Amino acid sequence: MIGFKITKLFFDKKAVRDKVDAGTRRVLSKFGAFVRRTARGSIRKRKKPSPPGTPPNSHVGLLKKFIFFGYEPAKRSVVIGPVRLSQKGRGEAPHLLEYGGTGTVERKGKRRRAKIRARPFMAPAAEKEQPKLPAMWRDSVR
Repeated sequence: MIGFKITKLFFDKKAVRDKVDAGTRRVLSKFGAFVRRTARGSIRKRKKPSPPGTPPNSHVGLLKKFIFFGYEPAKRSVVIGPVRLSQKGRGEAPHLLEYGGTGTVERKGKRRRAKIRARPFMAPAAEKEQPKLPAMWRDSVR
């Protein structure tokens, strides 16, 4: 009689799950890095504001500098975008630039409410990098 263990023919659930989790983390982190790079590259340094509908121009450099990404293991997702700026009056700037809306603007020492038209930079960056995802997933589980 030939002897072998039948359990060797089945997947080890924990080992497979660990490999899938590692592959997911690797692919989503790479995607986050690509989107961040594309978003940063779309923001140009100029003194004048950009036309609505195009990526914003950077006057100081804070927006471009504070775009980050991070893998969130609990949801198995990646979060990509600018951090909320804590300097007085600038905290709402990244959100207003991406989606538009009403915010506080300071000019010549006077603060006033102003309607800001959208100058998206994160969504176009994600859309540009989206076609690369299937190739990243290929052979991601080793």
